[in-house]
Amino acid sequence: MKRAEGQEKETVRVDFESRSHNEQFARVVSAVFAARLDPTVEEIEDIKTAVSEAVTNAVIHGYENREGIVHMELTVEGRVFTVVVRDDGVGIPDVKKAMEPLYTSKPGRERSGMGFSFMEAFMDRVTVESEPGKGTTVRMSKQIGNESLL
Repeated sequence: MKRAEGQEKETVRVDFESRSHNEQFARVVSAVFAARLDPTVEEIEDIKTAVSEAVTNAVIHGYENREGIVHMELTVEGRVFTVVVRDDGVGIPDVKKAMEPLYTSKPGRERSGMGFSFMEAFMDRVTVESEPGKGTTVRMSKQIGNESLL
């Protein structure tokens, strides 16, 4: 699709079962899709780490030991890579609190509570929308290359 600014926009959507082994699948799909921007190894690793955290959150926290579908949308527009990870799970009652470093809703399960902090560290922009009983959407963007940041 051609954009008014002359930038092309490409989008891929993929849905997969909320099983922990699909986190690796999501990492690979994201890396391959982002590769069209000729990112550095560090940029690819950043994207893979952030995607891993978002998908793991959807599987472990979103669906809480029940099966569901994780929806992932990848977009490249100009030099900006965006990934949206969405679940239709339990939702987050207090997003601000959930995004605090070391906060975890599963303290007995050896979780560090650093998922959102890692996403924010490795991506340029992270937004989280959630509604209890309806699920959570995590949107992350990263500028690829030396051009100005978002």
